[in-house]
Amino acid sequence: MADPTDLSGRTALITGSGRGLGKAIALRYAKLGADIVVNYAAGRTSADETVAQIEQLGAKAIAIQADLTKVSDIDRLFTQAAEHFGQIDIVVANAGVEEIGVPFVDVTEEQFDRLNAINTKGTFFSLQAAARHVVDHGRIIYVGSSTTVLPVEGYALYASSKTGARYVVGVMAQELADRGITVNTILPTAIEGAGVFTDADPNHPVRQKVATQSGRIDRRMGTVDDVADAAEYLACDLAAWVSGQTLVISGGALQ
Repeated sequence: MADPTDLSGRTALITGSGRGLGKAIALRYAKLGADIVVNYAAGRTSADETVAQIEQLGAKAIAIQADLTKVSDIDRLFTQAAEHFGQIDIVVANAGVEEIGVPFVDVTEEQFDRLNAINTKGTFFSLQAAARHVVDHGRIIYVGSSTTVLPVEGYALYASSKTGARYVVGVMAQELADRGITVNTILPTAIEGAGVFTDADPNHPVRQKVATQSGRIDRRMGTVDDVADAAEYLACDLAAWVSGQTLVISGGALQ
C-alpha cells in the first residue's frame, strides 16, 4: 500500500522559507521526498543554508529571491520555479512580518503600510500566483495567525493584516474545486523559533504567560514542528478531500 504522506515527485514552493516556520516546512517536505523552492526577500546566506540542508536530505532545492511587496517579483518567483522544476504541486504562502504589542490607538501609518504591503498585498498576490501555477490536484496552504480568530490586545495591526487572506482561502477553495486543488489555512499561536520569537529573551512576557496559562497542552509555546505537522497533513494525500478549512495550532488555548 502506498504511503499517503509520500511527496516524491512533487515540487513545493514555500514563501519566506529561509528560516523559521517556512524553513521547518521546507525541511519536512524534503524529508517526505519533495523538491523545494526556497524563497527569501533578503538574507541569501540563510536561504543557501536551507538549500544545503534540503540537499543533505536527498531532495533537490533552489533559492529564489523575491520581494513579495512587488507583484512583478511574485510573478518571476513562480515562473522561475516552474521553469526550473517543470511544475509546482504545492504552495505554502508563509512569508510575513510581525509588529506586536502595539495598542490600537498608537498604530502609525508607516507601520500599517509596512505590514499590509507584505502580509496583505504580498499574500494576496502570492495566492493568486499559486492558483495560476499549481497543477491540478495540487495543494495551496496559507499560514496566518491564531490572533485572527482569538483577539489579543496589542495585536490589532498584525492580526488585521493577516485576516484578509483567510477569506481569500475560502473563495479559492470554491473556485479551484473543479481542478481538484485543495486550499486551506493554518493559524499558529506564538511559535518558539519563529518570527519575533526566533531569538526572543527567555523571560519574554509571552513565555511567562504561556507557562501559567490553563487550557494549553503542556503549558508551552508552539514549536516549528507543530506547524510542520499540520503542513504535512494538508499537503499529503490524507487531506485530499479537505479544502476551505482553518486549522488553529494553539494547543487548545484560547489566546
